[in-house]
Amino acid sequence: MKTEVLQKIKLTESEYEKMISEANAERRRNAAHAELEADNLVMKATHDAEEYKKARLAEIRENAARKRDEILREGRNRADELRQRGSRNLPKAAELLVSRFRERLHVHS
Repeated sequence: MKTEVLQKIKLTESEYEKMISEANAERRRNAAHAELEADNLVMKATHDAEEYKKARLAEIRENAARKRDEILREGRNRADELRQRGSRNLPKAAELLVSRFRERLHVHS
C-alpha cells in the first residue's frame, strides 16, 4: 500500500513537472511571439514615419518652389514696372539734363 501511494505521488509529481515544463515552454513561445510582434510594430512605425517624412518634405519643397516662383514673378513684374516708368520719364529727364547743362553754359559764359 505504501508503495502504491509513493508511486501515485511520483506519478502526480511527474505530471505536475510536465505541466510546469509545458507552461514554461508556452511562456517562452508567448514571449518570443510578443517580441517578434513588437519588432514588427517598431519596423512598421519606422516605415510609416519615413513615409510621412518623405511626404512632408515633398510638400514643403513644392510650397517652397511655388513661393519662389511667386517671388520671381513679382520681381519681374516690379522690374518691368520700373523699366516702363523709367522709359516714360527718360525724355523728361533728358530734357531736364540738357536744359540744366545749357543753364550752366550760359551762367559761365
